[in-house]
Amino acid sequence: MAHVYCQRFYSGWEVDLLETFSFPKCQKCKTGDLVPLSDFGSQGASICYKAWVCTNPSCGYNLKIRNGDVYIDEPIMSGALHSARSR
Repeated sequence: MAHVYCQRFYSGWEVDLLETFSFPKCQKCKTGDLVPLSDFGSQGASICYKAWVCTNPSCGYNLKIRNGDVYIDEPIMSGALHSARSR
């Protein structure tokens, strides 16, 4: 069970909501949950649910959408050597 903190705005007033829902179980390992990841496109637009990944580190299952194509179970590389882009 996951808890998500949300902010919504109605007529200038901020309302805090707590939504409770379950993420889907990973069909590969059957123990982890699939959680969504978002990203930003090349023009800076937000891309919601660009990828889904398993929360079980030993599983590594992932599903990604790139340029309209779906990629399943691509190798996951460490981001430790990644250098930040200048903006």
